[in-house]
Amino acid sequence: MDFNQETVTTIHDFCINKQRLAERILELRERRPASIVLPIHYKDLDNPALPNIIKQLNDCQCATTIVIPLAAENVEQYRTALRELEKLEINHTLLWCNGPTVEKIINQMKEIDIDITSFRGKGMDVWLGLGIASLNSYAIAVHDADILTYSTDIPVKLLYPIVDPELNFFFNKGYYARVNVEERKMHGRVYRLFVEPLLDTMNEELRCNSELLQYFKAFRYTLSGEFAMTSDFALNIRIPADWGLEVGLLAEVHRNAAIKRICQTDLGFYDHQHKKLGTDLSAGLCKMAGDIFTTVLRVLTETTQTTVSIPFLHSARIKYKRLGQDAIRKYYTDAYCNGLEFNRHLEEMYVDMFSNVIMKVGEDYLMNPNDVLMPDWTRALSAIPDLREQLYQAAINDVKKFGNSE
Repeated sequence: MDFNQETVTTIHDFCINKQRLAERILELRERRPASIVLPIHYKDLDNPALPNIIKQLNDCQCATTIVIPLAAENVEQYRTALRELEKLEINHTLLWCNGPTVEKIINQMKEIDIDITSFRGKGMDVWLGLGIASLNSYAIAVHDADILTYSTDIPVKLLYPIVDPELNFFFNKGYYARVNVEERKMHGRVYRLFVEPLLDTMNEELRCNSELLQYFKAFRYTLSGEFAMTSDFALNIRIPADWGLEVGLLAEVHRNAAIKRICQTDLGFYDHQHKKLGTDLSAGLCKMAGDIFTTVLRVLTETTQTTVSIPFLHSARIKYKRLGQDAIRKYYTDAYCNGLEFNRHLEEMYVDMFSNVIMKVGEDYLMNPNDVLMPDWTRALSAIPDLREQLYQAAINDVKKFGNSE
């Protein structure tokens, strides 16, 4: 336990009275209503975490509504999700993000030069969900649907610094310990073995001189998918549509808000469904690491004088690998003293694979440095003022059209 403050305000959980926070959010519900965006992929319906999340949300009084952006491949998958989510007693909206009704709206956007047809994935779904959630909310919390350790403490801790006018933050990022105490395992390898040493490589070893990289390092867990923000703020930021969502989002937050309006909050211990490493850049943690590295390269190009080149990538790979191996030694010591399971050989394999990702993704970036950022909602609404209402109505229409078996 520590009490250090970072570049951004850090809210530790020394002895937080969660009930007091929840009561305060409820007290402010009329003036500053809050909602939750819960992006779900069809495969999440089989995750053992979801029934508990639904149960906990039914006991949660801090949100007036829940928006659920859903990725489902066909009508049967949509109907299955609809039946499962009927167990949610709180007011909620299920949006079939890649369904025909929403696809029609997206194609109409393309006709007026707001083309988001090439975007797919979690970032796209979160973008759509934020649009609907911002209709009737002052504050919006976002979290994943595979959190095995989920409790109502998570939305309460995320929303409170945003909702309470005494604090009045624009953005709150959750952080946590990626340790399964019952199984005695340390997780979070993409952060521990890739992101953390990568940021040190860029900032200290290669001297990229980026204020933004220092800002990234101030966050205790850069890759957490749990955050909250005001609705107005959500409408004015651009987010990546790939696995670089969390890092890219932090870059946009830095661009659009003063540091004093940004905070991070301790969410305690955290465990979720774990992805496999993968053997190439198309799947698993390799895909995630690749998207993250692409986002880091784009940020460096935008905010520094750094020239991304083949020699730069070679240096980055070599220096990263050394720092990654140093990180293994440090985390092994921590795990050993705490009696946690720790496979040093497997950790070394991760660092080797991630070092290969740096070269492969870097070369792809040099050949095709595409922008993966979604347009901000402000631009979209300037062209289609009722776009959010159209999406909300699409959710309602899909329930009527596809909700019952034929």
